[in-house]
Parts: sequence; C-alpha cells; structure tokens
Amino acid sequence: MTERIETPSTEEENDQIRARLEKRRRLEEAGVPVYPSSYPLTHSAAEAVAAYADDADPVDVTVAGRIVAKRKMGRSTFLHLQDRSGRVQVYLRKDGVGEEAYERLGLLDLGDFLGANGEMFRTKTGEITVHAREWTFLGKTLRPLPEKWHGLTDKEIRFRQRYLDLIVNEDARRIFEARTRMISAMRRMLDGKGFLEVETPILQPIYGGAAARPFRTTHNALGVTFYLRIADELYLKRCLIGGFDRVYEFGKDFRNEGMDRTHQPEFTMLEVYEAYADYTAGMALMEELAREAALAANGSTVLERDGRKIDLGSPWRRVAFFEGLESTLGVDLSSMDEGLVRRTCEDRLPEMPPGNPSVAKMLDELFSELVQPELIEPTFVYDHPRVMSPLAKAKPGAPHLAERYEPILMGVEVGNGFSELNDPSEQRARFEEQLRLAARDEDTMVLDEPFLRAMEHGMPPASGLGVGIDRLTMILCGMEQIREVILFPAMRSESSDPTSPPASPDRSP
Repeated sequence: MTERIETPSTEEENDQIRARLEKRRRLEEAGVPVYPSSYPLTHSAAEAVAAYADDADPVDVTVAGRIVAKRKMGRSTFLHLQDRSGRVQVYLRKDGVGEEAYERLGLLDLGDFLGANGEMFRTKTGEITVHAREWTFLGKTLRPLPEKWHGLTDKEIRFRQRYLDLIVNEDARRIFEARTRMISAMRRMLDGKGFLEVETPILQPIYGGAAARPFRTTHNALGVTFYLRIADELYLKRCLIGGFDRVYEFGKDFRNEGMDRTHQPEFTMLEVYEAYADYTAGMALMEELAREAALAANGSTVLERDGRKIDLGSPWRRVAFFEGLESTLGVDLSSMDEGLVRRTCEDRLPEMPPGNPSVAKMLDELFSELVQPELIEPTFVYDHPRVMSPLAKAKPGAPHLAERYEPILMGVEVGNGFSELNDPSEQRARFEEQLRLAARDEDTMVLDEPFLRAMEHGMPPASGLGVGIDRLTMILCGMEQIREVILFPAMRSESSDPTSPPASPDRSP
C-alpha cells in the first residue's frame, strides 16, 4: 500500500527553512562546499551491504545518498543514507572522523545529501554498516521532508510533488522501476522478432488514427495550426508503405478530453505493425507482450487480485462483440437496428450518451458500461461493428463486422488492434462515413488526404496493435488509479487547487 504523506504547516515549515538556511550559512563560513559538483562512488547502498553479506574479508566502500534517519549516541552518530537501490547505515565516531568533522554533523538535517568512505562491519544488532573514516557534505535540503510516520495525507500533493512521494514511499519507487522494466522487456522481445523501432511526428498537421479531440497549437514559423498527435498509427502505416515490414514505437499521445480512473490527457502507447499478418497474429503478439511485461514487473505471469488468481501465461479468452452484448443484456443487437439499440440504451444505461448519438456510439457505450467491467480474466473482444472501426479491414463473409479486437484485463481495455485496411478506395469511403457521423458524434475521424495519397502507392496487408502502457502498468502493479503509474500526471492549476502549497516564504536568516 502506498503511504500517505503529511506536510508541515506553513508557519512550521518557515521556521524549519530559516533554521536550515542558518546551518547552510555556518557550513559556508567553515569553508565547506554546500553544493559540490561530484563525488566518486564505489558502491550503491545495496551493493555495499551485499559486499559484506558473507562476513568475508573487510570491504572498503564509498557510498552516498540522502539522509533519511539520524541518531546521536554520545561520541558516535548513526545515519541512514538512501539511494535508488535502498538504504545503508553509516557509523561515525569522533575519534574516527576527527573532532571538527564530527561537530559539523550537527549542521546536517534529514534530507541532506552525504557521502561517506569507510570499511563495512556488522553492528552488535546485526546491521551491516559503513564505519566511516571521513564524510563529505553533498547538498543542503532547505525544505523539510514529510515525516514518514505521518504520511502524505493528500493524493493531490503526492501527484503534484511526486518527488516527495518517491522519497517517502518505497512502493511508489517500485512502481516506476517496474514500469521501466516492462518497457525494456517489451522492447527486447520486439527487437528479437526483427521489428524496427522508429519515431514519428508528435506535432502533426492533421490528427488521425483515432476518434478523439486533439490539442492544437500554432507553428509560428510556418503560420499554420498543428495538433499534438492522438495516435501514431497513420505515420507508422506510412513506414509499411515505404518497405519497413515490421515497425513499432513507444510514444506519447495526447487527447484533449476528460480525466478519470483510466484516462489522462497525456499517455504512453506502444504501437506495433507487422506486414503480411492479420488480427489473429496481433492477438498472439499481445499475449506474448503481456506475458513478458508481467514477468518483468512481478517475476511471474500470475496476478492475484481480491483472492483471485489470473494467469497471463495462459491463452486469453475470446468473446465476440455481439455475443458478449447478448450474453449480458439478453438482447441480440447484431442487426444494429437503431430503434432497438436506442431502446436498449434507454433501458439499461444509467444515462444516455449526449445529443443524438449514432448506433456506433450507443453500442460502444453499452459494451463499455455493462459488459467490459465483468471481463476480469484476460480476454480478447473481437469482431466489432465495422462502423466502429474505420481503419480496420471488414470481416470476409460478414461485411458489417471488422477484423478488430480489444484486449481486456481486469475489466479495463488495455489496447486495440485489427487487420489493417489497405484498400485506399475503401479507406476514403470510411473517412467520408466518419464525416457524416460527425454531425451526431463529437469524436470522429477526419479525412486525411496525405495518408490516402500514401496508401495509393500500395500498402501490404498488415496487423496493427496499440497497447496502453499506463493502463497495463496500473493493472500489473495492482493500482486503481492511472495517476499512480504516471510520474507527473496532469493536474489542476495550483492557483485553483485548494491543496496547493503556499508561495515560497521569506528565506532571509
């Protein structure tokens, strides 16, 4: 469980800042560099402890980190230094570091950075410790850190000042280390299969590849409007057209929409495209990616949530879109009759989608609200209505359906994939259909003429897959909120946020 963090009151914080500034002044007067440029290390905290774990020959180490605990016992002092790897205890004696250096320990505060050189030993209580022969001041912390035993009480503060969360909460650090391992493992897997990692534009003259509201900006030099991309898809398909048969990209996408448990306006996607493959190959690839990510994050493919064990190492369940609706609602909506779909929405949804929603919008709401939350086991929902899938190839023998799938895990959609539409004439017709739907649905795709021109040069059949890295991390790390797995999530402006900290106080000593 992530710890709560409590920050001191404004008056208390100001008093502590003044006291720390005074200690800084005294250090500078003594000729101690308060913010030195570097400090050569030989071991991390964990490496130093491991080096002496077998009580072998004496080990000499140089370590550094943030002071997170400090206690004085007569003529000796114990400190705990924390770095990314963990913590190590440092033991300092007056007769070991010298009287002057020892007295200066009184100018150190929790949160300051310190380096120490010495020999490892084991204390009477059994803790492996650095017996310091010298110490070096590495940086003064002017603001007090949260008291670990009180915790950070407000999530707004934890997310806005993530650095405090990382200092205090080991679980928070583990989440972001797990996220990095996941991405590295997925990248290694794709590289091993011959996929080429590429980079595509974030600023785009036409936003496409998804149905979403974009952020827009003005390119001053060109005098034109640009958009932050909502998806990587249409540029990655240009790579297929250009002859790169297997490509992928880890990238940031942006959608100017609401925020909730599973949505942030800035998020990370993995998109993968493979020529000469279809959506069945994409499902197999998604299973493998999820398995590698789980192993990297947790060392196991088995997730345990609320007493249930879910194995990502097993084949995923498959549920056809309309079969899933009928199983849950008891109504066959595969005819997509607008009257029937509307009546079902009115009867079963807490509230209707706004305006005059299209059949596609209503079907999407019914599935997302009523069916998807019940799909706890790893599941592929496949064969969506073609009208909901303007970039996907129609299913042979069932042209009202698309060869599309969505991977669902713990009731959360973690991706989207399909057999890519590669007929430029059909793609144009789909874009035009989206334009007609725009009068009823707020989020539809725009017609991308440069992309159509690229398609007219010939695009191979292909499988495409997009994976939401934030959502997948959230699930694999057992988090309920997507903001828990994004280092610096979007927040309200501090001026309108009642939890925002006050302006910096007067720092004169």
